[in-house]
Amino acid sequence: MNKKVAIIMGSDSDLPVVKSAMLKLKEFDVPFEVHVMSAHRTPNEAAEFSKNAMSNGFGVIISAAGKAAHLGGVLAAHTTIPVIGIPIKSSTLDGLDALFSTVQMPSGIPVATVAIDGAENAAILAVQMLALSDKTLSDKLIDMKKQMAESVKAKDKHISQEINKLI
Repeated sequence: MNKKVAIIMGSDSDLPVVKSAMLKLKEFDVPFEVHVMSAHRTPNEAAEFSKNAMSNGFGVIISAAGKAAHLGGVLAAHTTIPVIGIPIKSSTLDGLDALFSTVQMPSGIPVATVAIDGAENAAILAVQMLALSDKTLSDKLIDMKKQMAESVKAKDKHISQEINKLI
């Protein structure tokens, strides 16, 4: 059975950012579930979900939270599967508060962290983790990298042609 990815948002207001992670996982045909859980308002539910994540078929948890952003750490404290944090820009500190909260985990409780609002990269990182034991996903990632390189080469060629017209 293919491993699923759990996307846990601290608030439903995180959905506009998290949507790009869902679209990227769908692009790779990776099954996922999305839930809203709060490290502060529903800590028992978050801990219970995380404790049972592996037995429920999850291979990676993506955690999206703003402000104090303790959700990733709470989830990571209760599981051994990888947790990826997405710091959400949601306050007057432009997401720096969430970034600092997400990356400052104590020893033994790692949370991989992407950029502020970096949901697409969180999904790609989750796919890379799952691809360690899934050749199909690995091949899809290789194809994605090739397509990215081809896109840059095409842009380089176009820019060179435009510049040559100017000179």
